[in-house]
Amino acid sequence: MNHLDRIDVSILQELQTDGSLTNVELARRVNLSPSPCLARVKALEASGVIDRYVAIANAKSLGLGLNVFISISLKEQSRHALAEFEARIAEHDEVMECYLMTGDSDYLIRVVVPDIEALEAFILEQLTPIPVIEKIRSSFTLKQVRYKTALPLGHTAI
Repeated sequence: MNHLDRIDVSILQELQTDGSLTNVELARRVNLSPSPCLARVKALEASGVIDRYVAIANAKSLGLGLNVFISISLKEQSRHALAEFEARIAEHDEVMECYLMTGDSDYLIRVVVPDIEALEAFILEQLTPIPVIEKIRSSFTLKQVRYKTALPLGHTAI
């Protein structure tokens, strides 16, 4: 883990809220002059603390109104089966997240699609042909109560 001081944490909090801030505006918000602020941002990028910058699109406004969590169990837990599943699942833009789990389900994926028909097509045409899959269980979201992308930095070691 990287050692971050108070200013680094402030920079990260500001950039997690608005990654499009200019260096001058960021420097003003964290009470630094622009040159040292830019040096700190570059150091955070070089160390991997800042992974990348993105624009977060609104799924509903793009017609992607169905958010589904799908639990997937594999027929076996071999390295080959895990690797095959992970390679195949990475091919699909609908899959927003994929986690290897403990417990009853091998994987949990989050899929975003326009509607139930698109979900059915995704499951039947994309998931079921993957030979290592044994069981597929879907859970639909009714309402998004909270969604955030900013990591909690209150517990970051300073």
